[in-house]
Amino acid sequence: MSTAMRRKWLAAAGTAAALALVVGCTSNTPEAEDTGEAPAPAAAAGSNDEPGDKVVIGFSAPAADHGWMGSITKSAVDEAAKYSDVELVQAEATNDVNLQISQVEQFINDGVDAIVLLPFDGAALTEVAIKAMQAGIVVINVDREFEDPDAARTTVLGDNYGMGVSAGAYICGEVGGNPDAKVAEIAGIDNLPLTQDRSRGFSDALAACGLEVSNRVAADFTVQGGEAAAANLLQAAPQLDAIWNHDDDQGVGVMAAIENAGRDEFIMVGGAGSKNVMEAIKADDSVLKATVIYPSTQAADGIKLARLLVQGKSMSDLVEVEVPRTVQLYAPVVTKENVDQYLPTAFES
Repeated sequence: MSTAMRRKWLAAAGTAAALALVVGCTSNTPEAEDTGEAPAPAAAAGSNDEPGDKVVIGFSAPAADHGWMGSITKSAVDEAAKYSDVELVQAEATNDVNLQISQVEQFINDGVDAIVLLPFDGAALTEVAIKAMQAGIVVINVDREFEDPDAARTTVLGDNYGMGVSAGAYICGEVGGNPDAKVAEIAGIDNLPLTQDRSRGFSDALAACGLEVSNRVAADFTVQGGEAAAANLLQAAPQLDAIWNHDDDQGVGVMAAIENAGRDEFIMVGGAGSKNVMEAIKADDSVLKATVIYPSTQAADGIKLARLLVQGKSMSDLVEVEVPRTVQLYAPVVTKENVDQYLPTAFES
């Protein structure tokens, strides 16, 4: 099917993708019993990664003003480079909503096959994303959701509520035996839904072991904001048992404030999964004992899914013949016991 025909078909079918089932081989597949019948032919291992029709993908994301966002773009570019059949058209990273809208409009005019978009503002980019979908272009929405689910064929998300739950559950396991344990929280930007979701998950998880947040401050996802917020928290709370810091980028400042205050009577859990935090966890020589992941690989997953959709493929580890509408990534807890598993995908703060 030509690219032009595929676009017309996609536009007529709304958000449906081309039907194709690709069954991947997995290492834990049991051997079939010998029934005397010839076995059905299996798909070649890694068949989804074999070169196919060329796919032109437009990519746009906000400016890399902190480590996590920088990793979002880098991982997307690195993933696209793995495929000889993918051409990535990368727009300049921007926090200007109007500029990002114009970038998507340019992708539409250029006739790309797919757009992977982490919008600076999901609501503001919804209309132009719908325009792209109506033009038969596959849109993958990353991290910050559009107002209308039909603005994207597939949305790739982290789990903000799950981050809070994971952090709270870990702290319950460490200090939950003490009903008088003092637990503090250093949030991100309080008026953001993602911060509210993280705090809600944290509170819910603590409640399960009879604990609650005794001291809470909000920062702004920056090193400077983290240091100032943590300094205020430590001054207000002379005794703590545990701290959850929502964001490892602002955690650089949080750790500076802790060191300046000479405090070490508590454990600390980070958030997002930066390389420097994971290395501190591995060294086990500071208050940092764990972090919870908010994957910076979301846009890389978006690149892979865009390629599958345009080429009419599915996800080989699923029975379902279509790529899912929503993919929400897990928020695991990283400790010294499993840190080596997560270090390869950690981002630099």
